[in-house]
Amino acid sequence: MGLREYMARMDGPEPMTALECMDPDVHFLIALPSGEVTGTSRSDFEAYIAGRQPVDRVHHVLRYQVDADTELLYGYVTDAGQLMGTFLSAAVLTSTGAIRRYQTFFHTGFQLLDLQGSSS
Repeated sequence: MGLREYMARMDGPEPMTALECMDPDVHFLIALPSGEVTGTSRSDFEAYIAGRQPVDRVHHVLRYQVDADTELLYGYVTDAGQLMGTFLSAAVLTSTGAIRRYQTFFHTGFQLLDLQGSSS
């Protein structure tokens, strides 16, 4: 499972299947320009997904690293092909690959890496 699988499911036709990537006791922080979303359970994460507006969103991963039980990735998000912003995400996984802790920071104005020439 892990972050790549989670993002693929969030971008797919059935985002609720991303819950299968989460440990039942997942703790998370999602920092968005509109504010933070936090929770301490899979049901809290389900409420986050249910509250999202339908979009044609795609997470494009530019960098990915694994260190023991921790995954880190950096990328950008498009909606209907238009650049929306960049994200930096980290997760700690269980021994079975479920996401136990998750944090992500999304920003619409700052790019850590030059995205010119990046294809979607």
